[in-house]
Amino acid sequence: MYDVVVVGAGPSGATAAEDLVRSGLKVAMLDRDGRIKPCGGAIPPRLIADFNIPDAQIVAKITTARMISPTGRKVDIPIENGFVGMVDREHFDEFLRVRAAKAGAVRLTGTYLRIERDAGGTHVLYRDKASGSEARLTTKLVIGADGARSKVGRTEVPGGDKIPYVLAYHEIIEAPAKTAIYDPERCDVIYDGAISPDFYGWVFPHGKSASVGMGTEIDSVDLKQATADLRAAAGLTDCKTIRREGAPIPLKPLDRWDNGRDVVLAGDAAGVVAPSSGEGIYYAMVGGRVAATAAAACLASGRVRDLKLARQLFMKDHKMVFRVLASMQNAYYRSDERRERFVSLCHDVDVQRLTFEAYMNKKLVRARPMAHLKIGLKNLAHLTRLIPASRV
Repeated sequence: MYDVVVVGAGPSGATAAEDLVRSGLKVAMLDRDGRIKPCGGAIPPRLIADFNIPDAQIVAKITTARMISPTGRKVDIPIENGFVGMVDREHFDEFLRVRAAKAGAVRLTGTYLRIERDAGGTHVLYRDKASGSEARLTTKLVIGADGARSKVGRTEVPGGDKIPYVLAYHEIIEAPAKTAIYDPERCDVIYDGAISPDFYGWVFPHGKSASVGMGTEIDSVDLKQATADLRAAAGLTDCKTIRREGAPIPLKPLDRWDNGRDVVLAGDAAGVVAPSSGEGIYYAMVGGRVAATAAAACLASGRVRDLKLARQLFMKDHKMVFRVLASMQNAYYRSDERRERFVSLCHDVDVQRLTFEAYMNKKLVRARPMAHLKIGLKNLAHLTRLIPASRV
């Protein structure tokens, strides 16, 4: 009998498993083998500190973010007093799984099938990779951390089958040396409808490699062709392609994360990817941590309503940030004319400072009310076209 079975061992599931075993609980961690999540790989200093990530996992340190508009306008935003770390998900996720296993989680490799219940408890059934046969784990609780198209969520949590998402695709390439276009210490974010009509494209350095990709919610967009066009614009066409990956990215947190009985969701399965930016690693790991907190509280109290703590704790800290980012995406991602205005807005020094203070520390900055007022007025002027899109 396990206290908790964690289905999915990416950043969210591995974090939940480690936290739970360090609380003295018996935990199994089930994950498929060999899958690498497509991801730009950016992690802020807050994540590095909160989750004790060693410097060896940081494959690049970014000191500048470049915003590129549909007309090719470039706005470089320096990252003051720090850096954004870059990780390679192939190695980062495995590091987290190994760390959870060393802490005491039982690591299992296989494919989740379903949950069954009887007088003996809750049972997680899966296809064991080593034997190829069906196996069963008996547990008190289940954490579903199995991604944006979570099978646990679809079958066990009301509304878990209705999560909206964008499709993301990227190519990991061998990175060139610094060129006139490519900088190994700079992340490029491309707001161009020719690359993505409703999201954005990116070029993110990973040390010896780089992630080049884009995302969209529109089915008719050819993701591979858009990425090829992006590589051409960035002067990266001739770089060797190491691997290609695609996956859905959820657009908003689910309204409910638990089934009121024995299941709670975490990470992409719960929809915790930041709107506008698509940032997911930090929020996935926080989602795993609050799911572990809720599961431990439920087991200690015997009250299934304590499973609701996962969503409550997450939203208490991050609801406003998600709301602001969703409003920004809805306002500026709908057309190239709007995207042009958004990049123009990024010229403002107050926008740059407040944006990165919020990104680095994961909370809205309230220390400079006049800066907030100035940004709000300029934002309104852009949306009402009082300021020409070409004006800096």
